[in-house]
Parts: sequence; C-alpha cells; structure tokens
Amino acid sequence: MTTSAVRRALVAGAFVLLATANSSGYRYGASDQAFYVPAVLRHLDPALFPRDAPLIDSQARLTVVDETLGSIVRVTHVSLPILFLLLYVATLLLLLAGAMRLGSHFLSEGWSLAALAATLTLRHAIAKTGANSLEAYFHPRELAFAIGVWAVAWWIERRGASSAVLLVVAAAVHPTTALWFVILVGAASLMRRRLSWPLIAGVAALAVCGIALTTAGPLRGRFGRMDAAWLAVIAEKDYLFPLHWPFDAWLTNLATIVVIVVCWRARRRRQRTFEGEDALVGGAVALAAVFVLWLPFDAAHVALAVQLQVSRLFWVLDFLAIVYLLWAIAEFRRSASRSKVVAFVLVALSVARGAYSILVEFPDRPLFAVHIAGDWGNAMEWAQSTPPGSGWLADPMHAVRYGSSLRTAGHRDVLLEHVKDSSIAMYDRNIAMRVADREQALAAHPWDTADGAQALARMYGLDYLVIDRALPLVEAHRSGSLHIYRLR
Repeated sequence: MTTSAVRRALVAGAFVLLATANSSGYRYGASDQAFYVPAVLRHLDPALFPRDAPLIDSQARLTVVDETLGSIVRVTHVSLPILFLLLYVATLLLLLAGAMRLGSHFLSEGWSLAALAATLTLRHAIAKTGANSLEAYFHPRELAFAIGVWAVAWWIERRGASSAVLLVVAAAVHPTTALWFVILVGAASLMRRRLSWPLIAGVAALAVCGIALTTAGPLRGRFGRMDAAWLAVIAEKDYLFPLHWPFDAWLTNLATIVVIVVCWRARRRRQRTFEGEDALVGGAVALAAVFVLWLPFDAAHVALAVQLQVSRLFWVLDFLAIVYLLWAIAEFRRSASRSKVVAFVLVALSVARGAYSILVEFPDRPLFAVHIAGDWGNAMEWAQSTPPGSGWLADPMHAVRYGSSLRTAGHRDVLLEHVKDSSIAMYDRNIAMRVADREQALAAHPWDTADGAQALARMYGLDYLVIDRALPLVEAHRSGSLHIYRLR
C-alpha cells in the first residue's frame, strides 16, 4: 500500500471515529430505525407484525429501501445489525469523499479541505426540521444526502450523465432528500444553460415517477387538507409547520442563503469562482424560493405539502453555507498558515467535543453499540421467542427510555410507540386515528398498573406487558430490572 493510500485510510478512519463520537456513539435500532428495521423484518418474515403491518406499510410503501435491504440479507445471510453497521460506515465514507470532491472546487488549500472534513464531523440539528447533519445510526436519508453531494460535484465537473444517475439512485434510497438535490442541480443547469440529455432524461424520469405516484400510486388522494382530528395527532411535530417556528429557527435557516450569496459575491470580486458556480448559487436561491412557495400549502395543511417536509431542504443549504464559510475563514486572504490554523482548531474542537460526549455525557455507552444489550436487550431477545402474533404493552415512551423500540428490538407488535407512531401518522389519516384511539385508551387505563394493563389487554388482545417494577400479575420472564408479565 502506498503512502498516499495509507494516509487516506487514516483520514477516513479518523473521520468515521470522530463523526461517531460527536453523535454520542453508534447505536443499532435507535430513533428512526423504529420504522426501518421492522419494515425490513417484514420482508424477511411475513408472519411478523400481523397487527402493526398497516402502520409500518403506510410509510414503507413509499420507498424501496426496505425491500432492497431485505433482499441483501436474504442473499448474503448477513445479520441485520451487521448490515446496518456496514451501511453506516459506508455512508460516512461516501459523504467524506463527496465533500472532498465538491470542496476541492471551492477550496484551494489541502488544509482547508481537512478543516471541511473536521467540520462535517460536528453533528448538529438543522433547526426545526427534525433532521440532523449526522445520525448515530444508519439512516437512508443520510445515504441519499451523501449521494446527492457526489451528484453536485459531478455536475460541477460537467459529468451530466453520472450526476443524473446518482440523482435517480438517491431518489430510490430516500425520495424527498433526493428531491432537494434534483431542484438544486436542475435549477443550476437551467441557469448554466448546459442541460445535458442524460440530466434531462433523469429529471424527466423522476418527474414521471412523481406524477404516477400522486395520480395512481401510493401518494394519490393526498391533495386534500388535513382535518382537525388528524392534525391533533401530529401537533407536537412542530417542525412540520414552519409558520409556528420561533424567530431563532427562521434566523438560523435563512442565514444559510445569506452566507452563500455574500460569500459567492466576495469570491466573484476576487475572481475566485469556478465555472458553473454562479449557476450553482442560482440553484441554491431556487431551493429557498421553493420553500417560500411551499409555505402557503403547508399553512393550509394540504396533506402532501405537510408530508414532503420541504423545510428539510435547508439541510442542503446548510452544507453549502459551511463550505462557503470555511472559504471565507480559511482562504479569504491567501495564506497557507491561516488554513492550517483553521484546520487544527476545527480538528481539536471535534476531538474535544467527541471525547466529552463519549467520556462525560455518556460514559457507559460504547462507541459502537452494534447489538441491543443490557436488560432491555435480554428482555427483547426473549420476546423474539414468543409467538410472532403476540401483542405487547410497554411504556409508550419506551423507545426513548431504552434506546430502541419493542418492534425493532423484540420483533413484535406493540400497542403504541408514541414518538414513531405519531410521526408515521402524518402519512395516513387512518393510522392517525388508530394512534389517537390508543392514546385515549392509555389515558383512561394506566398501562403501568395491573388493572389498567389487563383492561388494555382485553380491549386490544394483548399478551405481554414489559415494565420495570413488580405488579401482581403472572411473570413470564425476568431480565434484571425488567419484568415481563402474561396478560392472558
């Protein structure tokens, strides 16, 4: 292996470690995997989730990533936790490589690119969008974003066919994330007046797919308005409704377009822009315009407008703003020493922040939690030995409390997982009414009492209760502090 290859491998390894540390450690089954893991499991074993299939399918039918991952597991026989870990690492490496490729058109110093890599490890929320720049687990949204970064880099390099193919691949992985890159590249191509036939064909194909989905596919009938009952279920998801954002969220997000335009103008004055940069900035402005045009439809609670979560396009603008800011800080005045100092500061910040997260904030959490461990993991392993059709009752906030949902960890149906179920309710009114019904039942019958649990079991045909305290019920299994009781 050459010295250059060794250096690249060390940089890639450091990037993965720092990004993971700054995300408070990798965790299988966390957060949004409460949807993706069960969706994949259903393809591997159709007997799973006979009760919760409608909820899982309400979002799963909008993508092909669950079918794809299920096929990979079936063909390779790799375990789902290992596959998700490999995809997590691959996503980070793809993001790093794409950012370096794109950043090289903006930044002339190697140290400036090192600063960009360090900055990307600093996980942060995209204000009031429900998305983060990095996640502590594999998420198709992150993979689609990394592919989108590559698509922009290749567009800059006039590789229109390759860029178009990547946009189509990104759309297959995560349609809405890909859509923001399609708008960026499409608008930039119009302004560049360099529309290649492959790019036109790719955008046209995505447009045809979009029309088919909204007229005859799973998105049909979504141009109506959400009623009060539906909105009540998703009301706490305030990131869906920008007109309810606080002032600081507006300021943070809109500042990205200001940074992009101001820095671009400074680069133009110094004749530092590359061919196509003017058009790319025009594409960024077009993205912001799409957000403004979308607002009235979101405010009117048009179902499809809400479900598209257009505010997440600020993630793309956030990325571009970071690249421009690094140029302004490190290369506004040409100085190799300046870019070196900036790189060292950002690397030190990433190391310090990552170390604090792992050693101080979460000292008991491993850097890579590939499997679900502890009392919850043991309890859920036992749950997997129960009949596939069994129904379970747990704390509605159990996914937050234990780090993974019962569906993900135990492979079984659960009465309610509040955080994810209320999010999925956005996609289907019937699911929203199901969530509302169960929340009302839980309010009337406390799940953590023997009488309440048994009443809920009679109402919904539940078989087991998992709880962290003793109750006068028949115990089926014990895992440390967790009790699993039979309800019938």
